[in-house]
Amino acid sequence: MKKLTALFNLPELKNDIELHNMVLDSRKVKAGDLFVAIKGHQVDGNQFIDSAIHSGASAVVSETELSGEHLTVAFIGNVPVVKYYQLARHLSSLADIFYDSPSKKLTLVGVTGTNGKTTISQLLAQWAELLGHRTAVMGTIGNGLLGQVVEAKNTTGSAVEIQSSLSSFKQAGADFVSIEVSSHGLAQHRVEALRFKAGIFTNLTRDHLDYHQTMEKYASAKKRLFTELDTQIKVINADDEIGCQWLSELPDAIAVSTSADFQSNSHQWMTATNIHYHAKGADITFESSWGNGVLHSPLIGAFNVSNLLLVMTTLLSFGYPLENLLATAKSLKGVCGRMEMIQYPNKPTVIVDYAHTPDALEKALMAAREHCQGELWCIFGCGGDRDRGKRPLMAQVAEQFAEKVIVTKDNPRTESQSQIESDIVAGFKNMDKVGIIPDREQAIQFAIESAVENDVILIAGKGHENYQIIGTEIVHFSDQEIAHDFLK
Repeated sequence: MKKLTALFNLPELKNDIELHNMVLDSRKVKAGDLFVAIKGHQVDGNQFIDSAIHSGASAVVSETELSGEHLTVAFIGNVPVVKYYQLARHLSSLADIFYDSPSKKLTLVGVTGTNGKTTISQLLAQWAELLGHRTAVMGTIGNGLLGQVVEAKNTTGSAVEIQSSLSSFKQAGADFVSIEVSSHGLAQHRVEALRFKAGIFTNLTRDHLDYHQTMEKYASAKKRLFTELDTQIKVINADDEIGCQWLSELPDAIAVSTSADFQSNSHQWMTATNIHYHAKGADITFESSWGNGVLHSPLIGAFNVSNLLLVMTTLLSFGYPLENLLATAKSLKGVCGRMEMIQYPNKPTVIVDYAHTPDALEKALMAAREHCQGELWCIFGCGGDRDRGKRPLMAQVAEQFAEKVIVTKDNPRTESQSQIESDIVAGFKNMDKVGIIPDREQAIQFAIESAVENDVILIAGKGHENYQIIGTEIVHFSDQEIAHDFLK
């Protein structure tokens, strides 16, 4: 319970209005809630104030575009409506006050970058739990205590959802939370009032240009985590061009590399000096500011070497002994839909991965190649109503790194599948090794029945998702379930 006057110390407000929750969706308002009427991309919450009051809202805070109206109060019946200028920008701070600053009572790590956010945040939570913490995660796969994750709508929730979730994690006994911080979340100020013990930067490659327009705007949104927010420790991938640039601007950041000849004179650092890949993962020999050793990784792919080193470096920077981290690393597990291997005797190996950008697809195919003695197959599509420019680039990558390519449906949404396919096909130089099978289940069936035992089939794009969005309808679909059905 929070008094309205704790948020707005205004003479017009009575001191006896107690509030249960902050709510952005008028359909979810219950008696005693504070309704937040904010102007979104598609709808304006101000249109639903009457509906929220009808549902029992005890007070309303309403976004205004007029600075002169800031903190003026009107009443609808007995319900106060507080006008707030640039509410979206300040909502994280209001929610922080409302929920008693939960991030200050937790070890909170924010992970940003184009690829690797989910794997890193999940590995952080797993590893911290192995070290004795009670952990929670927030991100693409969902939000919740580790092992009790509930599906989420967006990678980074609303400013209110984040503060509310952190508060509930604290009440449930969590003391360590890893959160995926998307470029949208940063650009829209959704994580503004959080206190991060550490921020991790993975990489920056083409994605979300339908929203950000340019790579420069996309990069500057990500950079805010390290330059404008309350982030104590900064861990940066030095192998990434943008990361390298940021390291030159952030003298207190920690540099992490997978290159044996990497050297850092001005930063704390971690680098892999030798990597031995094998069927069950990799053995990573490393040197660092905290000492040297060998990390036994249960994950496949060169990019997962980088992911693991970023996680280990973060935990070392928190003061955990190196020997404890190396001893617990062998208990780490892979992440659902992230280079997830499905193997049956005498059948091709199937790998399901979330790769849906050109860079991620290239890295996934290169990782799959390490485990492939025969031909490498690639099944992929591209999401509808999203950045069209990356479609031919995905085709170029698939053609370059796989022997057999099948173009299929991803989440077409309201765009025509044939339009998506023609955008993709424009990127192929030669169609000889390319098949187009729009039905994703049939595409997977064809590959599994056509491939032989030593072949590897990468099914890319959906990863953990167990649905397809066709038109405006969400239908159940799981790459893993389909693969198991045809491999049995």
